[in-house]
Order: sequence, then C-alpha cells, then structure tokens
Amino acid sequence: MSNILSSMLETGAKRSLTPGLLRVLQSVAAIIALGVIYTTTIVYVDLFAMTIVFLSSMLALLFLLYTPGPWGRTDAPGVSDWVLSLISVASGVYFLVESSRIVERITLLFPLETPDLIAGSALLFLTIEATRRTVGFGLTSVVAVFVLYNLFGHGLPLGLGFREVGYNHFIDIMMFTSDGLFGVPLRVAATYAFLFVLFGTFLSRAGGADFFFELASAVAGKRVGGPAKIAVISSGLYGTMSGSPTSDVVTTGSITIPMMQKLGYGRSLSGSVEVAASTGGSLLPPVMGSAAFIMAEYTGIEYRDIAIAGIVPALLYYICVYTQIHLRSQKMGLQGLAETEVSTVRVAMSNGGLFIIPLLVLSVALVLGYSPTYVAAFASLSVIAVAAIKPSTRMGLKAIWEALGETTLRMVSVTAACAAAGLVIGGISMTGLGGKFADLVFLLAGNSGFLVLIISAILAIILGMGMPTPSAFILAAVLVGPTLSSLDFTAMQSNMFILYFAVLSAMTPPVAVAAFAASAIANAKPLGIAVGAVKLAITAFVVPFAFMYGEGLLLEGPVWGIVLNCLTATIGVLALSAGIEGFWKDTLHASARAMLIMAGLMFMAPNIIALGIGVALLVAAFLTTPHLRSRAKTA
Repeated sequence: MSNILSSMLETGAKRSLTPGLLRVLQSVAAIIALGVIYTTTIVYVDLFAMTIVFLSSMLALLFLLYTPGPWGRTDAPGVSDWVLSLISVASGVYFLVESSRIVERITLLFPLETPDLIAGSALLFLTIEATRRTVGFGLTSVVAVFVLYNLFGHGLPLGLGFREVGYNHFIDIMMFTSDGLFGVPLRVAATYAFLFVLFGTFLSRAGGADFFFELASAVAGKRVGGPAKIAVISSGLYGTMSGSPTSDVVTTGSITIPMMQKLGYGRSLSGSVEVAASTGGSLLPPVMGSAAFIMAEYTGIEYRDIAIAGIVPALLYYICVYTQIHLRSQKMGLQGLAETEVSTVRVAMSNGGLFIIPLLVLSVALVLGYSPTYVAAFASLSVIAVAAIKPSTRMGLKAIWEALGETTLRMVSVTAACAAAGLVIGGISMTGLGGKFADLVFLLAGNSGFLVLIISAILAIILGMGMPTPSAFILAAVLVGPTLSSLDFTAMQSNMFILYFAVLSAMTPPVAVAAFAASAIANAKPLGIAVGAVKLAITAFVVPFAFMYGEGLLLEGPVWGIVLNCLTATIGVLALSAGIEGFWKDTLHASARAMLIMAGLMFMAPNIIALGIGVALLVAAFLTTPHLRSRAKTA
C-alpha cells in the first residue's frame, strides 16, 4: 500500500516517443504556437475563448508526453493517457462552444447546467492530474489543500472559517469566471510568457546561446577563476530568457560544471556556482523570466517599469556572486583557462555579435512602451532576420517550424503550473484568506515593520519551495501581498520584494529544486550545493530589505537618492562578499571578517547612522588587518 501511495506522489517522466508519433505531436505543437502568435499579435480574440483553447490543447499534449508515474510506459501513451487527452479536447470544445453564454451569464445568479458541472469537474480533475505529472507533489498538495479548504473549511476556528461554499458555487467561481482557473497566471502563460519563450528558443536555435558562452569565455575565461566566471556570465544571460533556474542549470550547467571540475573546482562548489548564476537569471532584466510578466498583469505596473526597477538589484546580485568567485579562486589558487582554450572578444563578436541586435530590439521596444506581447514578437522576428545574414546561422522554414513546436512543448509543464496557481488564487479570493493571513502575520510581528518583512520573506520562500517561479510568485503575492500593501511601501517595492524571495526559493534548502538539478550533473549532494549557492548569492537575501527602505535601488525617487543608495549598496556588497569568503588579497582573521560582514549590512541600510557605523567598521577592519595596511603602503 505504501509503495502505491509513494508512486502516486511522484511526478511522471517525459516520454521518449516513437519517431512517427513524436513528429505528429511536434506538428500539433507548432500549430498551437502559430495559433498563439496569431491571436496575440494579429487578430483580437475573446480572451476567455483563447485561454480555453490554449489550456485544453496543452493538456491534451501533456497527457501524451508525460507518464502518469514511475509505472507508466515511456515509449508510447497508454489507454488512460489517450482517454485523458481526449477528455481534455472534449472539455475545451464544450467551453469554446458555450463561451458566449458563459461570458454573458451572471455568476452565481444563473445556476450552472448539468453539462456545465460535468465539464467543469472534468477540467478541475485534469488540471490537478497534469500538475501532479509535471510539477510533482509540492504544488499538487497545495492545490488539494486549498480545494478542501474551500469546500470544508467553513467550520474552522481561530478566524479561519468563512461562509459555507457549496460544490456548485466552487465550480462556478473556479471554472466559469476569470478569478480561478482562467485567471492571471494562465492568461500570462498563453500570451507574454509563451512569446518570450519563443524568443529564447529562436535565439538558442540560431546560435545565440553559443555566442553568449563564447563571449563570456573571451571576457573572463583567462582570468582567475575563469571557468566559474564564464558560468556566471553565460548562465545569467541565458537565464533571463529561460525564466527557469532549473532548466538553466540543466542547459548551461552541462557545459560549465564539468569544465569547472576539470580545472580544480570541487563537485559541490561547481554545482553551487551554476545554481547561484542560473537562479539570478530570473531576476535579470530585460526579460526576468515569466514571473515578471505575471507581476505586471497582477499589479497593473507596466512591465517596462518592472524591468527598469530590476536593473540595480540584479547587478548587485551578480557583483556579489562574481566577487565571491574571484576571491574563492584566489584563495584556492585556481587559475583561468589556457590561451588556446578561449576565444577573443573580437573573434566572438565576429562569429555571433549580430545576436546582440535582438536584445537591443527587445530593450528599445520596452523603453518605447510597447506591450510585452509585441516586444517579444519584435525580438523574435529580429532573431530570424539577424540569423539570415550568415549561412551558418540562417533558419529555414523547417528550423522555424521545429522551433515553434519546441516552444509549445517547453510550455506544457509551465501551463499546468500556471493553471494550478489559478486554482489556488481563486480559492484564496473566495474565502478571503489573504486578509486573514495578513492579520496572522501582524499578530506575530506586532508593530515592527521590519519583523513583518522577515516573516513575509520566510513565507515567500516556503510557499515557493518545489514550485516553478511563476507559481511561487503568484502564490506568495496573493497570500503575502496584502500584508505588505498595508505598510508604507509602494506596489513596486512590495511586489519586487515578493518576486525576489519567490525566485530564491529555487536554491534555498531544504527543497532547492535547482540544486537537485545540478547534483545530477556535478555528482554531489543537493544540500551541499544549495548551501554553497546561498552563500555565493547572500546579497540577494539582503538587497530586498535594502530597496524596501531605500527605493533608490529601484531607480525611483530623486537622483541624489538613487546615486547614494546605489553607491553605498555596491560598497556594502563588496564588503559583505569579502567577509563571507574571509579573504581579501590574503586570509582575513575572524574579527576582520565579522567587521566586514557587519559593515556590508550597514552600508546597505539607507540610514545615515547605519552608514556611519559601516564606515567605522570598514576603517577598523583595515587598521586591524596587517596585510591590508602593508599592501596599501606598498601601493
């Protein structure tokens, strides 16, 4: 019995289908991609109807692509998989045919008909099963808990109860409005996120990923710690487009981790470097992964403004990781790659410099105020145009067709996660749990705003553990957001704070899904990799608190405040990095390390008293460290 239960809790495996069936599904996937492009950029289609078709199509593919668990066939779908796929299509057809009536009806006033209940119940079951197969027990259990809470939680004590919700009421809100399954996460998956993944796929297929790696190798390969620095630069550039720390680790880590190990980096350290570098990609503008699109849709803040606000925090993140890698490599005596093993910047630019143009197109389109949909479309078209200049990178119709299919297949699991997140959001809204949650946080924190931030950060990390970044953000935003919105912070500050900790959940122990992905490549323990990654990216856990009290880090406020916040935060990151590593030109003794760590924290606190303490601690660390004084005199 226990074996059956444990098997039911495991995710399915992605099938290695026969060539014939795979070609058919890839063609179907390409047609879906064309449909998304057509309905988002060329012709206006009712959003509810479009989302219905998108979800049912993706679910139909999902059940054929993923096994139901460890026991499922990996070479071909079974009978149950075909049945679920057909039910997905049938449910989508029903909702599409009835979409006009569904949109025009008054929710809860007009009762659902029996076919409505059957189709809605089927779609609820299909979504939960699809989530279990692709994302796993973590998000599936969260959805199940919220479904049960909605249906049976009205009698709970301690203020957690609510007015009783019947099953018909539940299905009506969840399946026949835009407040549940067809809410913000799924709409984003069917529009912005899909098109940006398409851009990333085109760029990778045309050779853009190879160019970024070659450029990173040319810039940092020969320096101290060159292989690790290549991982930081290339994984960051790739990660901003992929939007998934886990997939970034698998893609770039398969190259960078063995390269680091070859030159003396330990198994755990090489995995930690890749995880830290890849996780930061979801925070790096201009794309910032699909979570930023959900943030824009959920909050109403322009995506352009989010991308601009994310520039300085992301740079501080990578300054911290890069500095610690440099100091660690110096401490370990690790050198860079040999002259013959790296390219030059000139050669790298000659081979693929044109791939910078799509990134410029993307950035300019954002600044000019185009919607994320058109930004992604312009960037994708520019990739095709740039790739056509050289025969070696040119994408013919076959390559474009394959890229369209690949994009859809990559979005299958993301769609399941976004649909599940919609169910959670609907459940929270229906029961008013967000307000109750805020009351609980304030009860624990009292009148301390700083303690509220600490509790909110911990909750965002816990809620995001084991989940894709978009689901992690939206779940944290719905539960934690009302708490922060009641404090004296802007919407940008509050939601950027939540976004940071939702992203960091991918590498935070004990779950740390990105670390588990790296462990298979590095052949090291996931926990050791996760702890090492957190240490390398320690600034990321501090910077959100800094921009909550100093909005200059988000490039908001007066110019002098922006300059001061950015300057002091940069000094703080360098001091904190040196203190964490215990090295600056030479090994630092314990007291100097402690003073540097405290100085780093003080410099990132936008407060004149804290700044004074930070300066005093820096001076004290300098005066009590002989090798720093002697080097200063020599210089």
